[in-house]
Amino acid sequence: VYPGARNVAKNLIAEDGSLGIRLCKDAFCSSLIHTVNRPLVSTSANFSGQPTPTNFGEISPELIKLVDYVVEYRQKDVGKSRPSSIIRLGLDGRVEILRK
Repeated sequence: VYPGARNVAKNLIAEDGSLGIRLCKDAFCSSLIHTVNRPLVSTSANFSGQPTPTNFGEISPELIKLVDYVVEYRQKDVGKSRPSSIIRLGLDGRVEILRK
């Protein structure tokens, strides 16, 4: 989470002026980003306050109905993956771990 977001759509900036940026390791996501040569905008795969899904099968069917498109990739995986770490960087150089 970076403070002082600018030069992005206003609806991407949190009330405190910050912007969340995800660094992905997934080969499919990296390839997609490289192919379109643009950053991708996404949200979490859960409703606010609900548990973070650890695989596709744990994503709420109600949430899936609300999106425009779901990529047919790894939907049958049953293994549990860890949620992303969330780190906030302060303007003063302070690092705060929000989720490890």
